Amino acid sequence: MVTTRTQAIAASAAAALLLTACNAGSGSDESADNSSGAAEGESVTIGLAAEPASLDFTTTDGAAIPQAMLDNVYETLVTVDQDGEIAPSLASEWNVSDDGLTYVFTLVDNATFGNGDPFTADDAVFSVERVQSDAWTVSLKAQMDVVESAEATGEHELTVTLKEPSNSWLYAMTTRVGAMFDEQGVGNLAEDPVGTGPYVVRTWQRGTSLTLAANPDYWGEQPFFEEVTLQYFTDANALNNAMLTDSIDVVGTVQAPESLAEFEGGDYQIIEGTTNGEVVLSMNNGASPFDDLEVRQAVRYAIDNQRLMDTCWAGRGTLIGSMVPPTDPWFEDRTGDYPFDLAKAKQLLADAGADGVTVRLRIPTLPYAVACGTVVESMLEDAGFAVTIEELEFPATWLEEVFTAKDYEMSIVAHVEPRDLGNVFGNPDYYTNYGTSELVELLDQADSGTPQEQTTAMKEAATLISQDAAAEFLFLLPNLLVAAPDITGIPKNAIGESFRLADLARG
Repeated sequence: MVTTRTQAIAASAAAALLLTACNAGSGSDESADNSSGAAEGESVTIGLAAEPASLDFTTTDGAAIPQAMLDNVYETLVTVDQDGEIAPSLASEWNVSDDGLTYVFTLVDNATFGNGDPFTADDAVFSVERVQSDAWTVSLKAQMDVVESAEATGEHELTVTLKEPSNSWLYAMTTRVGAMFDEQGVGNLAEDPVGTGPYVVRTWQRGTSLTLAANPDYWGEQPFFEEVTLQYFTDANALNNAMLTDSIDVVGTVQAPESLAEFEGGDYQIIEGTTNGEVVLSMNNGASPFDDLEVRQAVRYAIDNQRLMDTCWAGRGTLIGSMVPPTDPWFEDRTGDYPFDLAKAKQLLADAGADGVTVRLRIPTLPYAVACGTVVESMLEDAGFAVTIEELEFPATWLEEVFTAKDYEMSIVAHVEPRDLGNVFGNPDYYTNYGTSELVELLDQADSGTPQEQTTAMKEAATLISQDAAAEFLFLLPNLLVAAPDITGIPKNAIGESFRLADLARG
């Protein structure tokens, strides 16, 4: 029996970034603005905090790149809707064989890239194989390892054969790993992205903003806004002030939740939903002192999560105790694994012979990390740690020194990629330095088993990571946005990697 999934195709979109203004993006001819079909002269400005270090998510990590590029400039064969369900995009339907090894995708036949090239099954094959090549360097590429082959079995039909059944592969294809590229358009992805999406990159002013223009030849429904600007702010107050003075239309990521009172009772929309963003107090499991279980356990007992969230994030968010958000099928509340117990934290640290040990808390210059860093410092010092906070410019310095070089003892960062437990903790080469054989075996069982076996094994994996104190899970970020009253289509939940700009309109 063959499983067939067909749904109505939905349009999507997004944007982001910032210093030297440069024209970027094939097909972004400014003289062609009004031919796009978008509302003539309509523009919108979104205020955001974290900016991309590059526009190339194939070689540069950081959630800010797919936030801007995915579903906006680049599209995937399948996407994720607001409920976390897989939906069509460049593939109008797909069939899965009984043994779970063969996927046949029927591709839309009218999509073109921003440079005018038609999108065909050959491009899909190129895109899948490119992830498996040395051209992709980010660790997420491992999600394509399960693919045995990709073949164009028709001009608009792609057949993918897996080495073994995989519960996670199709979902991974909704993320940046599944982005479709033109073989003739990958020469300068860092500044000149070429995709099939509803927008093309117009200008990128590093340090300030990224501006997207409606793609005049977009195959799907034309977006409402002819131009979208993603404006970046390093200061939360400056971001709010820009909204209060009508300099921007949307605060895409509220970075000072306590300041929402400024907008309450005013002529603003306040949207609160959920995210995949686990705020993780990461510990370098491969280096002293956190190669010692008792020291890691001392950290977990030392953190009063509710008081921390109340103090640094105005009580907004969700306590989860693990690397699984409530929107995932295998979520379990694991906050009871390490309830706040200062006496136990002190005893564990003493038993490990680490009382007074000095650790660097190297955090990115992101509002949630800075705000929560001082609270974490105070709580750990109460337990007997000597903590030194170092703020590292984000994204470049933090990515280089903490993420890549693993030169840290502790850090704080929100991991916002969907279903990323295995990526963050299942790879011994990842910056957390975890990836135990027991965990890897559980992840393999989850991926190759039945859906029920997947849920069971993923719950066991989350339990193992929590009980082994591989990290401390501070809280789950809420999705907090403020918008002008006439902006529609604002996403309540942020459970994918992108900010879909094509959904936005002015009512």
